[in-house]
Amino acid sequence: MQLSVIICCHNPRIDYLGRVLEALKAQTLSTGNWELLLVDNASEGSVAASYNISWHPNARHVREENLGLTCARLRGIAEASADLLVFVDDDNVLAENYLDVATQIATDWRCLGAWGGQQLAEFEGGEPREVWKRDFWTARLVRDIWSNNYDRQAAPVGAGMCIRRIVGERYARAAKASNLRVALDRRGTSLDSAGDIDMAFTACDLGFGTGKFAALSLTHLIPNRRLSDDYLFRLIEGIAYSEAIVLAVRGNPPLKISRVDRLVELYKSLRIDKLERRTARAWALGRTRALNTWRATQQSGVRGE
Repeated sequence: MQLSVIICCHNPRIDYLGRVLEALKAQTLSTGNWELLLVDNASEGSVAASYNISWHPNARHVREENLGLTCARLRGIAEASADLLVFVDDDNVLAENYLDVATQIATDWRCLGAWGGQQLAEFEGGEPREVWKRDFWTARLVRDIWSNNYDRQAAPVGAGMCIRRIVGERYARAAKASNLRVALDRRGTSLDSAGDIDMAFTACDLGFGTGKFAALSLTHLIPNRRLSDDYLFRLIEGIAYSEAIVLAVRGNPPLKISRVDRLVELYKSLRIDKLERRTARAWALGRTRALNTWRATQQSGVRGE
């Protein structure tokens, strides 16, 4: 078995997950070389009852009752049998050669422990009028990038992320030992969102690098609700919070902003447009929440690292 494909889902859209599975069914890599794990994370209805994956000879439905994307990923890691794990969200339509390319990268780039590719967004109802919303969801690559440092630019996101088993197992041990890390990603209505970065950075913890490759391509299906201002600014706040916590558990806790720095930021905010101002505010709110959470964790002695 060359790789394990892990799909984590919670109340998935029938049409979206259907397209995800059809894209996997069309992969150029023979099904005899990979397994498929469909992890149902406490969905209201049974995913196993709604989706037939018997077309794949090495496919299994798995039910994880603990709500949260991190919990679902940890279950997937525990259930997987291959040395290469590929995480596919329930709205990711992979290019037909995705798994082939992923396995080739695993062979050619043995220095990397986690990698991903580029994402092309498909918007429900057509592209949004606001360019920034289109760009927010689209991650095109003009060249391959990689780094053996904790480099956010080279770290793959969860959509289509490929990691070596040794990285997954190390991440699972660290996450299970830390309440903060388990709560890093989506859970119910929460939009905290850096569990994938924590997983990618675990490759660096082990001395591997991370990378992104243009040859790895997927289409991210974006529903209308993810284009509302409220959703996007809450998401930006969640990302800011989560990324600060990821750095904190690695020895770089968030710092309190000084009074002088606050005045400087206030002055800058008066000279930028409304979009930049709202983005900066959402980012600042996330950072402040991270600082408060980290302080409370350290004071209470709750498992944080």
